[in-house]
Amino acid sequence: MTSPPDHDVERLLRELAPLALGAVVRRYRDFAASEDAVQEALIAAAAQWPLHGVPGNPLGWLIQVAGRRMTDVARSEIARRGREALVVTEAPDSASMPEVHDVDPDDTLVLLFMCCHPALTPSSALALTLRAVGGLTTAEIAKAFLVPEATIGQRITRAKASIRASAIPFAIPDAGERAARLSSVLHVLYLIFNEGYASTSGDVVHRADLALEAIRLMRDVHKLLPQDGDVIALLALMLLTDARRTARTGPRGELIPLDEQDRTLWNRASIDEGIALASEALARGSLGEYHLLAAIAAVHDEAPNAAATDWPQVLQLYEMLMRAAPSPMAALNHAVATAMVEGPAAGLALLEPLRSDERLQSTHRLDAVRAHLLERAGEHEAAAALFRTAAARATSVPERDFLLGRAERYAR
Repeated sequence: MTSPPDHDVERLLRELAPLALGAVVRRYRDFAASEDAVQEALIAAAAQWPLHGVPGNPLGWLIQVAGRRMTDVARSEIARRGREALVVTEAPDSASMPEVHDVDPDDTLVLLFMCCHPALTPSSALALTLRAVGGLTTAEIAKAFLVPEATIGQRITRAKASIRASAIPFAIPDAGERAARLSSVLHVLYLIFNEGYASTSGDVVHRADLALEAIRLMRDVHKLLPQDGDVIALLALMLLTDARRTARTGPRGELIPLDEQDRTLWNRASIDEGIALASEALARGSLGEYHLLAAIAAVHDEAPNAAATDWPQVLQLYEMLMRAAPSPMAALNHAVATAMVEGPAAGLALLEPLRSDERLQSTHRLDAVRAHLLERAGEHEAAAALFRTAAARATSVPERDFLLGRAERYAR
């Protein structure tokens, strides 16, 4: 055994978590109890491996520890409580560790489908996916989304209860269910990525761990479904977007907008891979939301500087997106693209109907975009007022500070 750094153990456990859980669920046919057992095994490994070294068969170690816990549960609840401490502190003997023969690489996909079942609410599916498939602890998930740990625990408990009540089998859905269920899987992974890339609250611009976890899981889905156009397109979108992450913050953690970023800091390998995947997705003939968003991201990433951005092409893609998958955020970005091509007045005109859209009433986004376009139109006083209004409603500290900084440019 070797004694690796804690971050190496953390990465290994996240990779092994869905494989261990898949093996235990398939063996015992109880998702809720299996998930609890694997979580205990992960906690034990996180405590022991950095001190005593990673066992020669780490996946088998996790499965055996979780299996012991499941055996105790099967014997009796009272007996389980008496032996729980032993389960999490007694490491299996690696010399007698059985070879693991029942690990199936499709387990990750099966777990994603289970965690993203339509019977679950989006928030519950999000939390359960991060814990069961991503290997994050309840505390880590709560920290990432800035909610109490008890809230995340309740969401996970409700999700597992829904899975039990729905009697969801541990198997890839049949062809009749697969399309709808895959849509839910991709939606949850996209939510995870977005929260990691652009944190909606807190004092940091992004949470790289969440964004990278979403990309890792997305790569797993792509390996299992390499021909699916939506899967290819969403992976492309994540890579093309995350490629800019390093350039999005300054030395003090401040937000740097796209048009001011140092593009030499962008990850060219991710951009090249993303563009290749986006092209492959488009070549398959479908033209969904992820395809169009990936194409837009590719146009931005291919521009050597902000002035060289092909805004007419971006506008055309947003017009297609508004027909294929209209949404408030798409409408805001469509207005910005229109302003870049036809002038700020045209963009502001498109924003007027959105002022009565209830879906935008709880966010600062509309005020921020209006302020940006007013600034471009030379109406600096009005822009400054709206920047301050948007800042007051922003829940992300770096974004609030950025908006206030824009307003201060025109302070008298």
